[in-house]
Amino acid sequence: MAFHYAAMPSSSSSSLSGVSSQPPLHLPRLRSPHQASRRLSALPFSRALPLPLRLRLCIPRPQLPPLPLAFSHGGGGDNDGDDNNNNGGGDGEGDGGPPDNRREALFVLAQLGRKLESLPSDLAAAVEGGRVTGEIVRRFAEMEGSALLRWLLQFQGFRERLLADDLFLAKLAMECGVGVIAKTAAEYEKRRENFVKEIDIVIADVVMAIVADFMLVYLPAPTVSLQPPLATNAGHIANFFHNCPDNAFQIALAGRSYSILQRLGAILRNGAKLFTVGTSASLIGTGVTNALIKARKAVDKELDDEVEDIPVLSTSVAYGVYMAVSSNLRYQILAGVIEQRMLEPLLHNHKLLLSALCFAVRTGNTFLGSLLWVDYARWVGVQKVQEEA
Repeated sequence: MAFHYAAMPSSSSSSLSGVSSQPPLHLPRLRSPHQASRRLSALPFSRALPLPLRLRLCIPRPQLPPLPLAFSHGGGGDNDGDDNNNNGGGDGEGDGGPPDNRREALFVLAQLGRKLESLPSDLAAAVEGGRVTGEIVRRFAEMEGSALLRWLLQFQGFRERLLADDLFLAKLAMECGVGVIAKTAAEYEKRRENFVKEIDIVIADVVMAIVADFMLVYLPAPTVSLQPPLATNAGHIANFFHNCPDNAFQIALAGRSYSILQRLGAILRNGAKLFTVGTSASLIGTGVTNALIKARKAVDKELDDEVEDIPVLSTSVAYGVYMAVSSNLRYQILAGVIEQRMLEPLLHNHKLLLSALCFAVRTGNTFLGSLLWVDYARWVGVQKVQEEA
């Protein structure tokens, strides 16, 4: 509001009293807003003109404090075994998360200068429903800086696992690499001087081992669930398994919880998947191996007494049961307890050391699995103990 100072005339009574007149008193006079705007328009700058870039850069912007993922700490959003939000342990996860997650995720998007529509549809729906935190959105944006990760993030399964564990790809490579080395060493120990001659059989066995190792890391890995809620008319069993975590021991994200029953359901569901994977991989592997052995016997008659056919069906079923029970439990404990709950909180800022320890632990787990498989295969009768002459 503009003020105008005007001099008021001195009172005539002062001259009558013989006293010299006082200096004129200046009082503010109000101007209308229209008059004030005309006066401001005469100034050398415009009110609509934005601040210069130099001044704008000096204004501090609000920064979102770093919010660690729920699995980076033991508290906050993890209600392990807590059933308060699950309505009896079956349906509570599908209704979305707290509104704080949504506001936080949208704030991170605004900081990054991105819109919700720029995210994949499942991640955008999870943000809108408050089922993911702002740190998940920030991690997704950081991973898009890598060409390989950007390509893998196009697939929902990899997207859910990479957002939950930024070392998932490294662990997958570790497991497959260790599996190739261990399987090749075992094949060489078994074949010795015939290793080169039977290299086709060795390759078939190693390829099947890689497939099995891949699924053993992929299926029990902790995930950020981006799946939308099931339809209201879905059955109770389908709804129950839909709300189970991918790893029975994983830490839940902020605003979510898993009941004990849901965690047991994760073991059962992954066990069924690993049984299918193990049985199928063994059927293909033993079938190819037997076909190659028969082809060699047809060419070289001397191999009839040296090489025996592998029982396909019994070996495949036995291997499927072994993966569903032993491998399932070992890899769920490895990923959910040893790595996520013990190593990652302790070495979260030391990625190199964390990777080295994960490599050592997974190598030991692979060696243990090989020993357990030999004992189990001999126990069920699919492998025979070689008797000394």
